[in-house]
Amino acid sequence: MFNVIIRKQDMGFFFQGLMMGLAYVAPIGMQNIFVINSAASERLPRAIITALIVIFFDVTLAFACFYGAGLAIERYGWLRLLVSFIGSLVLLFTGIKLVLSSEVGTEGQGAAGSVPRTICTACVVTWFNPQAIIDGSLMLGAFRASMQPAEAFHFIIGAGCASFLWFLGLTVSVSVFSRILTPRLMRGINIICGSIIIFFGLRLFLAAVIGAGSSS
Repeated sequence: MFNVIIRKQDMGFFFQGLMMGLAYVAPIGMQNIFVINSAASERLPRAIITALIVIFFDVTLAFACFYGAGLAIERYGWLRLLVSFIGSLVLLFTGIKLVLSSEVGTEGQGAAGSVPRTICTACVVTWFNPQAIIDGSLMLGAFRASMQPAEAFHFIIGAGCASFLWFLGLTVSVSVFSRILTPRLMRGINIICGSIIIFFGLRLFLAAVIGAGSSS
């Protein structure tokens, strides 16, 4: 009977983490834009590979935020500036390339980029945003401070599962609907996604410039 109660308590923390993880990952952001564009322009198996790569970086970021990685970014100004500059430049390059690209496909048959390139881009859109790391640390770290180690473990596992559910569900949903999209509409999606990526890159670059100016 005691073991059953423990399992119910653990599941409670798991579902708390699951709900918190969904609330954390669902708002439109760089990762979602990247996954949506992949699912709309590539075959489903390739889009799922992209989603799994994004999930890997998202889960590792959630674990890092949960255990306080944002403290290092906040404490060392040079590290925050370095991450901001590198991240902004890669995002700008990715967004501009997407906007200018004429390679769009129909029925999920877009030309897939190489896996190493996908890994690099997924890493950038997930990890190279210092503010996201700090915000994630504040959001998830607040729960960590109020939990025992065993409770925290089940909570963060739930948050990790939320990443799997969200990005795989998003990929399959967009891939299914992309089959009815025309090349012209697909091109429009590329331009919208690329423009949003450029916006994030410019905002990150501006934040880095302001941060460099204030620290000098």
